[in-house]
Amino acid sequence: MTTTTATTKTKSKTLKKTLPLLLLAAPGLLYFLINSYLPMFGVFIAFKDVNYAKGIFGSDWIGFDNFRFLFQTKDAWIMTRNTLLYNLTFIVVGTIISIIIAILMAELLKKAYTKLYMSGLILPSLISMVVLSLLAFTFLNADSGFINQSILRPLGLPEINWYSEARYWPYLLVFIQIWKTAGYGSIVYFASIAGIDKSIYEAAKIDGAGKLKQIRMITLPLLKPTVIVLGLMSLGRIFNSDFGLFYQVPMNAGALYSTTQTIDTYVYRALMQMNDIGMSAAAGLYQSLVGFALVVVVNAIVKKVSSENALF
Repeated sequence: MTTTTATTKTKSKTLKKTLPLLLLAAPGLLYFLINSYLPMFGVFIAFKDVNYAKGIFGSDWIGFDNFRFLFQTKDAWIMTRNTLLYNLTFIVVGTIISIIIAILMAELLKKAYTKLYMSGLILPSLISMVVLSLLAFTFLNADSGFINQSILRPLGLPEINWYSEARYWPYLLVFIQIWKTAGYGSIVYFASIAGIDKSIYEAAKIDGAGKLKQIRMITLPLLKPTVIVLGLMSLGRIFNSDFGLFYQVPMNAGALYSTTQTIDTYVYRALMQMNDIGMSAAAGLYQSLVGFALVVVVNAIVKKVSSENALF
């Protein structure tokens, strides 16, 4: 009886300690449950020809016809290519710029300036894509945009109809994405740099190492685990794109689909314009499966090269 009572008291104390943490995590867990796990029950829609009169469960089962039709169109190649290449560029360029920003912030002597600059760098990530699309429009509008009216025209250069010229948008989208996210992404790297033992840098100084050599030989190698973990997490979403960036910012211009069409925008257009729920579900399932497979493969490679840095 004594042992049972002691065990009960221990469990009660543990529950009291963990209850606040569980309550703190509850909103996030609820968010993932509603937005990530409950929709998984709708996977079977990708294998049906949805008829509203029959209902989702009563609609005809058509197997892989939705996938077959999806991959027979040129849209499958375009949206896959764009999604992969944009996200790879965002990961590589974003990581490099975030690390550079974090290193520069860490080198500031006055911490008050660090907080001020960090606040300014984080600010773009708080701007809604709808607002950002309007800001981009004030710069890119062919008739009254800042670039055409205040830069190209005074220099005597031909004006550009930005929302009709697809070739410029890969650069514009990458610039906008990096401008919006690099400051926020640098926070984790800045925290990692702040956690590095300062005595290592002092020893390097005594040995005559300058700032650049300290960064190359100390900071960057010690940031490798953080880069690998964040890179793996980013690869898990490599088949997901920022809907606002690829839909709102280009103003859904049809002339730009060759460079702005991604899996997410295709799913939305298939659902809203073609009213094809089965096709949308097939594209979404394709997106999830390939993303999952990619994470498993890359994690296996990392595990072989450096097992302590693997995600699982």
